[in-house]
Amino acid sequence: MAESTTVEMSGAFETARARILASDGLTLQHMCDAARVAAPSGSEGERGRWFADRLHELGLSPMTDSVGNVHALTPSADVHAQRLVVAAHLDSVFDASTKLDIRRDGDRLTGPGISDNARGLAGLIALARGLQAAGWPTARPVALVATVGEEGAGDLRGVKHYIAHNAERTAAFIALDGAGAARIITAGVGSRRLRVTFRGPGGHSWSDWGVPNAIHAAGRAIAALTSLRLPAAPRTTLSVGRIGGGTTINAIPDEAWFEVDLRSEAVAPLQDLERGVRDLIERARQAEARTRELHVDVTVFGDRPAGRTAESDPLVAAAVAATRSIDLEPQLASSSTDANVPMAAGIPAIAIGAGGDAGGTHTLREWYDNAGGTAGLERALRVVLETAGIAETLRDG
Repeated sequence: MAESTTVEMSGAFETARARILASDGLTLQHMCDAARVAAPSGSEGERGRWFADRLHELGLSPMTDSVGNVHALTPSADVHAQRLVVAAHLDSVFDASTKLDIRRDGDRLTGPGISDNARGLAGLIALARGLQAAGWPTARPVALVATVGEEGAGDLRGVKHYIAHNAERTAAFIALDGAGAARIITAGVGSRRLRVTFRGPGGHSWSDWGVPNAIHAAGRAIAALTSLRLPAAPRTTLSVGRIGGGTTINAIPDEAWFEVDLRSEAVAPLQDLERGVRDLIERARQAEARTRELHVDVTVFGDRPAGRTAESDPLVAAAVAATRSIDLEPQLASSSTDANVPMAAGIPAIAIGAGGDAGGTHTLREWYDNAGGTAGLERALRVVLETAGIAETLRDG
């Protein structure tokens, strides 16, 4: 990668930066437009088409793959070089019935999904607009990718598909996710989500008392899980998020279920935790079954890989330098984002915000404030140009 001074002194950077600053009003409008298009995980098609239209306006030729990701390659000095991927997820946590009422008061925008991830999508388009103004100046191609299935039960479906088909062609990966300009996600928090279902004979609460009770078994298991000792470093967590079962108060339930979320910053502790969880679930089944039949099924319905990009990696160094260039102190952190998947595949990857400030994420009261918005996009532009490189003929501007 080039030294940061090469980027800062280049005419390409100044031209791209100027276009991004001058068109900030359009970026805010794109945020509103994107947020008003329903895109629950699994139903991102309409928002994907909206995103593709924006890339067409910039002269690119976006494609939609078999899972719904929308992606395009920018022109570059070496079209055969490994690409830098810059991605933002299309989906939101809100279902199709949610009223997408986006309100604007000056630089403050309010409404579901306005930051997560309308800001990331609009920021990705703004970066492309800046690069176009500079004549697409990068040495290696930049892949602009809008992914599906990043949120919740989407289980990173879109980025898993993209990396599975493009890993060897990918030099580095940057996820634009929400707002902010100081945090740099260098560790991907892995997760395993398990649905545990106990099934027994059931019966009447009086006349059949003594047969295995599926809810009692689930309760035994949950109580045991809460007693597990979890490592503090790397940080590892366990949470039972949902539970259900039974039909009426005067019946012994024949079925009960719960869902448990296991997370860790590293692969081995997550694997150890899952083994421990499965062992305690089986012990709970045996304790409740006694001499009668009781079955348990454990199904994995979410699997997000853990990963990490070293602080010494040139991509992280570029992000740190770019953050300091806008007078903010970098905050290296961990989270669960699209960057998890390339990290786990050994590809240098980070996730960063696209500028501004936000709150109320994943609620109907979500808000975005554009103070520092352009600074965040300037940071992202610096990282992109540092990582993709500026073509030799353009370095002196």
